[in-house]
Formats: sequence, structure tokens, C-alpha cells
Amino acid sequence: MRRVRLPGTELFVSRFSFGTAGLFNAGTSKMRADLLAAAYDNGFTHYDTAPYYGFGTAESDLRPLMRAHPDITVATKVGIYSPGGEAQSDALVLLRKAAGKVLPSLSRPMVDWTVTRAKVALTASLRRLGREFVDLYLLHEPELSLLNTEEWLAWLESERDRVRYFGIAVHADRLRPFISRACPLAPVVQTLDSIAGQEANILTEYSRPMQITYGYVSAAKRAGLMDVPAVLAASLRRNATGTVIISTRKVRRLRQYAEISLSICETDSSPCLMLPRDS
Repeated sequence: MRRVRLPGTELFVSRFSFGTAGLFNAGTSKMRADLLAAAYDNGFTHYDTAPYYGFGTAESDLRPLMRAHPDITVATKVGIYSPGGEAQSDALVLLRKAAGKVLPSLSRPMVDWTVTRAKVALTASLRRLGREFVDLYLLHEPELSLLNTEEWLAWLESERDRVRYFGIAVHADRLRPFISRACPLAPVVQTLDSIAGQEANILTEYSRPMQITYGYVSAAKRAGLMDVPAVLAASLRRNATGTVIISTRKVRRLRQYAEISLSICETDSSPCLMLPRDS
């Protein structure tokens, strides 16, 4: 898969990133490990995760892969945490998710925008990931009015040995205040987008390049459009400067995604590079 330099950073990321929000649903820990390994074998070098994904299991699942392949870049998040903590067994996660369908409070995320909690969360995420630093540390669905911007900025700047770059991961409906006010917490933006809705156009309104976008396939399916390869090709044309997060539980689809990435770069003259994966 081709790679591109993520705008505003020195990170080279695969044009498609592998999202781990639904990784736990791929099956046993071995099945999840096999899926992640196959993603890397098919050119996925950037992975998106969070403490809330799989109630901590997603970060832990990534650890063996990242130890085996130091060229991998990873984004994890802060601000939203798992009910019951992030050290639960697979069996307990299953039980909590099932019970949460009856009692939503059992699986409802916990939100905490204090820097005190964030300091603990960063250390815990790095431990689960098996890394000394995180490439991207993103505030997870923040609301600008709830943040002490100066305190957060001072802390993130002080963590440069453990956080290479920081930014926000936020739905488009919460994005405008950060962009219109040029919030210094948002040098990197990960946001929802779709072919029909073009929600990420708010970035171009303020002369910001698209960096990390997601949501294309799910939006297309809701609209009754089932040609997934065509949707993914269109997503890369729309976000020609950054990376598009996708996910799957099926290994056989990964090769198809890599081929889509290559075809778009070759036909559209996108700013893609074919780099050795350890560069």
C-alpha cells in the first residue's frame, strides 16, 4: 500500500489506516492477532485505537504487532474511558457488552476532561501498547467549552518525549469551534466524513487539509449504496492528502483495500510514496 506524509507532521502513514473500534468483535485473541498481522502484510502501517475500544483490549491487541514492526504508527486517544477500567478479561468484556444491551450504564463510556486523569491514561495506554511513545495522541470527542485549553496545551507540550503529535478526534458537528477559533489543541484533526454528506468540508473552508477521515462505508450502506470498493476509491480521492480509516473482520478483504490504494495513486497522481516499510 502507498504511504503519504500526514499534513502538519513528519509521519508517513498508509493511505488506508486500520481502525480497531470493532476489533474485539473479530473473535478470539488469536483471530484478532491474525487479522492485525494480515493488515500489516497488506500494507496497513497506521492503526487507530483508543482506551475505550474493546474496553482496553484493542490497545493490548496491537502490542505484539508493534513490537514486531517498529515502523508502524499508531494513534490512540484520551478523554473517553471504559466502564470497569481497561484491564478486563475477554470474558468480562463480553459479559459487560451483552449486559449493556439491557442496562446501558454497564457499557456506557466514562468521560473525564481533567489533565490529572489524562496523565494516568497516557501511561496506561503506553503500557498496553508496549511503546515508549505514541505517534498521535488525540482528544476523543471533546467539546471546546469543557476544556481548559491552556492547561491541556501546556501538559501535551511537556510530554513531547511520549507524544510525537497531538490533536483531536471529533465528529464534524463538534469540529467547527476548534477550527474557526484556530484552537492550538487541533493541529491534527481526525473527523467523520462521507461522500454524500461531505462533512469534512469544514476543513477546506478554513484552508485546512484533510488529515484523517473515516465513516465512508457506513454512511454509504445507510444510503443503500453497497459498492464498497467504489466508495473506498472515492474516499481516497476525497481525502487525497491524508489517510482514511477503515476496518474489517475479514482477512480476504485486506488485499482488495491495498489494491484500491495502489490504483488510486497510479491513476490520480495523488501525493503517494512507495517507501520501504521500515523507513
